[in-house]
Amino acid sequence: MADSAVSSRSTSELDAPLQRHLGPLASLLAKHLDLYTVGQLLNHFPRNYLKRGELTPIAEVPVDEEVTLIARVQSANARRMRTRRGMLLEVIITDDAAGRIGQMNLTYFNGYRAERDLLPGVRAMFSGKVTVYRGRLTLTNPKYALLDDDDNPEDVNKPLPVYPAADKVSSDQIALAVGTILDTLDEDQLIDPVPESVARRDKLMSLGQAYELVHRPAVVEDAFRAQHRFRYQEAFVLQAALARRRALTAREEATVRSPRSGGLLEQFDARLPFTLTNGQRQIGDVLAADLAEDHPMNRLLQGEVGSGKTLVALRAMLQVIDAGGQAALLAPTEVLAVQHHQSLTRTLGPLAEGGMLGGAVDGTRVVLLTGSMNTAQRKKALLEAASGDAGIVIGTHALLSENVRFFDLGLIVVDEQHRFGVEQRDLLRSKAAASPHVLVMTATPIPRTVAMTVFGDLEISTLAELPAGRSPISTHEVGLAEHPAWIERVWSRAREEIDAGRQVYVVCPKIGDDAGAGEDGAALELYQPDVQAPPSKQELTSVLELYGSLPEVPQLESVTAGMLHGRMDPAEKALVMSQFNDGEIQLLVATTVIEVGVDVPNATLMVIMDADRFGISQLHQLRGRVGRGGHAGTCLLVTGLDANHPSRERLAAVASTTDGFELSQKDLELRREGNILGASQSGGRSALRFLKITQHGKIIEKARSDAQQIVAADPELSGYPGLVKAIDLYLNPEKEAFLERG
Repeated sequence: MADSAVSSRSTSELDAPLQRHLGPLASLLAKHLDLYTVGQLLNHFPRNYLKRGELTPIAEVPVDEEVTLIARVQSANARRMRTRRGMLLEVIITDDAAGRIGQMNLTYFNGYRAERDLLPGVRAMFSGKVTVYRGRLTLTNPKYALLDDDDNPEDVNKPLPVYPAADKVSSDQIALAVGTILDTLDEDQLIDPVPESVARRDKLMSLGQAYELVHRPAVVEDAFRAQHRFRYQEAFVLQAALARRRALTAREEATVRSPRSGGLLEQFDARLPFTLTNGQRQIGDVLAADLAEDHPMNRLLQGEVGSGKTLVALRAMLQVIDAGGQAALLAPTEVLAVQHHQSLTRTLGPLAEGGMLGGAVDGTRVVLLTGSMNTAQRKKALLEAASGDAGIVIGTHALLSENVRFFDLGLIVVDEQHRFGVEQRDLLRSKAAASPHVLVMTATPIPRTVAMTVFGDLEISTLAELPAGRSPISTHEVGLAEHPAWIERVWSRAREEIDAGRQVYVVCPKIGDDAGAGEDGAALELYQPDVQAPPSKQELTSVLELYGSLPEVPQLESVTAGMLHGRMDPAEKALVMSQFNDGEIQLLVATTVIEVGVDVPNATLMVIMDADRFGISQLHQLRGRVGRGGHAGTCLLVTGLDANHPSRERLAAVASTTDGFELSQKDLELRREGNILGASQSGGRSALRFLKITQHGKIIEKARSDAQQIVAADPELSGYPGLVKAIDLYLNPEKEAFLERG
């Protein structure tokens, strides 16, 4: 039951517009930080705290970032500008710490007030963007707030909050605004999103006290205690949003798709030339039960590269077809869609030739729908989908077109779900008469805490074991900085594989002159290094450049090579993949267009150029393209970075294990997790300010349990207005959409 005291209070306090309290400053907060209400401002938390009595080590200040620091004025000199009217004030500040003086230059244009305030010896807090001018750290027209050396001891020890700020709104101004709000805040009018029973159980401080201590702590430990309270609140609000969505989805009506004796699924199983793994069988049984329910299945199927997820999905599709429905398979790229069409048609054999000579009597059809098809092909595919003759319709974004109709869409399978947004998934769902069942698949293993936080509204199934016959993949770093001659050995290894009758992939991070246009013309999602990593100035290897230079590589003389990238004509891409699949092309130079779904059993070696430019999960996906037959696979991670470069740690991690779940955890740690719910919004607000997915698994589990109990009793959360308000405040539409991408 809801806490009655909570349900009876007003929401006016946090909803109140800042204009009512702050006057002109409210306009600045709205324009530059996207903060409009009291609640939004109070949830704009400090990102760290400075000690008033300590100067900031200038040597540790990052370049090209907005900073706030405490320093002492060493000198200040004003002079007239030569090229235009006015005065230029040049100030040098110092950290004056431990006898090692660090210096920074400040420049003020017509800084008459700064000339009066910033006298030698003055201590102040400065805010601005750090640049380098003539080899010196510089702040141009920084905001400042004077600090009194004669402060009483209590004030000297009181931490100074530092807020995510903007060029036109300083941290000091934000602190002033927050202080004004806190001075007039009526705590009794605050609706706590955390139910009173939970707060009492865990001895959590009140919401009003938490706001006071996180923004105006007497000692920094006060802020830490308040952060603990907000950390649980973040986890609880997110889990409640997920649990509510899951509960509401379960209320929707779906057409029951029960298994049918003697149907296509039984015939398909009888034709299989191998035995399903235990995992495939068990998850198949789970999906069969889900499809037989009268509410929609909403399940995420994750598994290692090559674990057989597509086969599990195909068996679910056949069950839906046996029950009179159709299945749509949405793939992120045309290459992958074509691969799926060829693979499923080949796997089903006569069962995919319904109504055709030699086809099974009760067989179905598998059709392909992509943007590059000609008018006649497209009309034929649309007719088969609309008439129901096609039981399985495979396509790219072309499936989402307005003129695509289904006879009875019962199951949607989304491959590589992270490539699609909620709008695209919902467009496909809208083509069904009743809520369709949904199965989304990913070959990127998801750490448990991330799964609970991001995909908590989905049932999650995991395929852990690989099918029999899959060969291990050995992965090695090729550090050209330490061993420049090793590139010769790379090409020799490629020749050895080709001479043995095998095939080779060479993956490059960009296509050619246009810096990194990737699959279907979109920019490649190259890994963004940690901000503390030194920038790499290496020239990236391109497909066009490397393919053009292959004739000059002695080891590859007479080798038949091909290239593949997203800007090629679709028909040309299909031809190249067909030739590679048939063994006519021995070495394929490609972008990450081959990252997922491409299945050429004879390919045994993958060379990834500039491997440091890809993330851990992407490298793991790429190498999964080799070793798919009866021969062992090898992956060579070529890099020109120095051995001590931070990005080499990722390559070492990939080379050390083929366990995707171990790698996904490592990836999360190295990326410092960022905002797990998607891109941060303007003003620096993030849904997860204090909750760290890698560190706070127990808090997430507790919040998940609490949220599920509350939602089970009140799916609409009608008795929890504070929680509903917090969900709206924490999760703007973009983040809600991210949560729904399953």
